[in-house]
Amino acid sequence: MNPPESLPGPLAGLRILELVDETGQFCGKLLGDLGADVVKIEPPGGEHSRRIGPFLDDIPDPERSLSFWYYNTSKRGITLNLETTDGRQLFLRLAIAADVIVETFRPGVLTSLGLGYESLSKENPRLIMCALTPFGQTGPWRDYASSDLLHMAAGGQMASCGYDESDVPNAPPIAPGGGNAWHMGCHFAYIAIMAALVSRSVSGQGQYIDTSIHEACALTTESAIANYIYRGEVLRRQTGRHHAAGPTPRTQFRAKDGNYVCALVAGRLNPRYIGQLADLLDSYGMAGDLKDAKYQDPAVIAANTSHIIDDLVASFIASLPAEEVYHAAQQRGFTWGAVRAPEVLLDDPHLHDRGFWKEVEHPELGRSFIYPGEAAIFNGSPWRISRRAPLIGEHNTEIFCDELGLSRAELAVLIENRVI
Repeated sequence: MNPPESLPGPLAGLRILELVDETGQFCGKLLGDLGADVVKIEPPGGEHSRRIGPFLDDIPDPERSLSFWYYNTSKRGITLNLETTDGRQLFLRLAIAADVIVETFRPGVLTSLGLGYESLSKENPRLIMCALTPFGQTGPWRDYASSDLLHMAAGGQMASCGYDESDVPNAPPIAPGGGNAWHMGCHFAYIAIMAALVSRSVSGQGQYIDTSIHEACALTTESAIANYIYRGEVLRRQTGRHHAAGPTPRTQFRAKDGNYVCALVAGRLNPRYIGQLADLLDSYGMAGDLKDAKYQDPAVIAANTSHIIDDLVASFIASLPAEEVYHAAQQRGFTWGAVRAPEVLLDDPHLHDRGFWKEVEHPELGRSFIYPGEAAIFNGSPWRISRRAPLIGEHNTEIFCDELGLSRAELAVLIENRVI
């Protein structure tokens, strides 16, 4: 029996053409790391996302963008100028043999170039084309400019992120960073593509997918919209915790070492939980009055919620390092955890035990780098990072000559004419 690491990924055999900027590259990564042959098509000179920092060793260079590296693993890369007749003809030849095209052009651009879905599907009826745009292909906002920050505002996320009135009066909403809107849009595009592939396996026909990042964000406001529609409640920002219609007890506490612990206590305060909490605190001699029989009365617990959380729990956590508190609480089944900086995760024993961190070779640099790994472990069709992000035009010869049949001389002419 072949070892799992030698088996093809679950999407092996699928050809994906990627015509995207930074808003859509995560979708291609998700597909590529599952084994699809993702061909990233960039304009001559490379995609703009190559110029997004930070850069390796702080040296700005389109081949050293750490952001580009992460979002473009397991892809091959070619350059192609779709604004030229020859470039469009070459793309058509690629599209005829493709399973999926993912694109992030403004609405109508590909159609204006003769590369819209209706034209391409006539030549390849099994083709699935997914357009990922800020506001979709239709509607009054379809041509609006956008950014990750704008989507966090217009999509509803910022309204739930920030500080509550008791901590910072009149505080503004705060946007989560890190391209969250692009991740949301790419995840929904990825899900839609997978669903269309399943549909094609039954019908034999491809289809066009119109994915809106704005709508993906609106889908990800969790209970805020539902609460407003069905209960008439506006959920308010709560410092470091879940949004809610009214004030809620805090969940974040500073530990002895200066790090924070997230301790979910409110909502669990009943006689049984109080007994378990008293045992934990008492093992450190810090139970206070929690062992008093009065706490078998739910009304007494409700009246003393602030004392339990803000006095006893807060003092207990402040007396110990965050990691010690975290593990001591988890051993008793409590939903507590240390708040970790991203770099601390590199030493997380649980992630190491599951082989989460992956070493990826960059042969042109003679170095290897650590990358985040998979969200799910497949025992029969493994996830893997098959290669580091492509260099600019790295696979031009391989794809245009070896696969499409162009001669080296023809390729040289196309390069000279800025087609490739």
